[in-house]
Amino acid sequence: MSQILMQKIRDKEAIIAVVGLGYVGLPMAIAIANAGYKVLGIDISEERIDTLNKGISYIIDIENEEIEKVINKMLFTCKDFSVLSSADVINICVPTPLDQLEKPDVSHVEDVINQLIKYMRNETLIILTSTTYPGTTEELIIQRIEEETHYKVGSDFFACFSPERINPGSVDFKTTNTPRVIGGATSICLDLGVALYSKFTEFIFPVRSLKVAEMSKLLENSFRFINITMINELALICDEMNINVWEVIEAASTKPYGFMPFFPGPGIGGHCIPVDPIYLLWKAKSYNIDCRFIELADQTNRKMSTYIVKKVLEILKTAEVVPIDAIVYVIGITYKKDIDDLRESPALEIMQQLMNNKIHVRYYDPYIDQIEIAGEILYAQYLDEDSIKEADVVLIVTEHSCINYDLIVRNGKIIYDTRNATRGIESNNIILLGGNR
Repeated sequence: MSQILMQKIRDKEAIIAVVGLGYVGLPMAIAIANAGYKVLGIDISEERIDTLNKGISYIIDIENEEIEKVINKMLFTCKDFSVLSSADVINICVPTPLDQLEKPDVSHVEDVINQLIKYMRNETLIILTSTTYPGTTEELIIQRIEEETHYKVGSDFFACFSPERINPGSVDFKTTNTPRVIGGATSICLDLGVALYSKFTEFIFPVRSLKVAEMSKLLENSFRFINITMINELALICDEMNINVWEVIEAASTKPYGFMPFFPGPGIGGHCIPVDPIYLLWKAKSYNIDCRFIELADQTNRKMSTYIVKKVLEILKTAEVVPIDAIVYVIGITYKKDIDDLRESPALEIMQQLMNNKIHVRYYDPYIDQIEIAGEILYAQYLDEDSIKEADVVLIVTEHSCINYDLIVRNGKIIYDTRNATRGIESNNIILLGGNR
């Protein structure tokens, strides 16, 4: 029976559903539509669906023209899960955050499976792309479908896992040219997944099992998580020893082998790096294994925001400004530069702690017009001479490329730069995270 689905995929006659039209799902849906497939995009957000149907993008990496090219031609969007009854392939691209107890929250995946079981038909290929712990595809998807529908994986339906690799703001790597890992429940499942993904992705790397594919994503981000945290810790050491950590990294980077540069900052943010390693940590504990590196990295990373606030308070004290009279102007609040994503951004915790210390907090970010902190709505300020001069400390948290740092340095009393955004600018009013120049 899989031969019929395989032929439909090869002939581009298969109908492809993408559930979850966020940072992962929407680029995938567009890429599949551009490859010549009819795509059903499903999202529970009515606002997202309405926006897309107007040909407007809500993701910074996707232009309106890309939406207009496919919407209601090859890409059809809705909130109605019943359309899954006509889908040959279902890609699940929903969030997998942490809950309030810092444990994996797979409720969005479970919600999709509840709907999928109602409407899926025989011979459907299901591909999970949401980052999660090893065993999720088998435990939450395959077992539930087999128990509740009596379908058998590998014959009546097919299942794969292919972890998303999205780098928001990247101009070099997109859905179509980023190598894709994929694992299947059976060899037939894998063949079907590879057949589809090879139609819109340049390079596919098949692996032997679902768990290998699931673990590969956790390795990628745990590697970055641990190394960024190590560099953050080194920055704190350099701060106390007054050694310029940025120059240290530059010097070490001249080694042509055995070294990869990572850079410090006010903390780790985003939808993956601060979250995915905790999925691995949680799963390892079920096997009575302690992931000490990840646990220590998580503890260290969480201290960065507190350290930044501590340094701001020290700067104010040196300047003889009491916190209740102080204005701190935060520059950049997204979790990384040149994007509009606030998820897990360290700026949020830093601003919260500054406000807890009775400090007047203002901010500028070209991508974020307003934000709520501790129940208070803050609006982005204009970045001009007056707003900079009014601040007792200008705190650079995110180094957007479009910001005029010369303007900030010329007019700021004290600039606390946590990203080395002012590199190349010589001035006595700059204080760097990780030791001064």
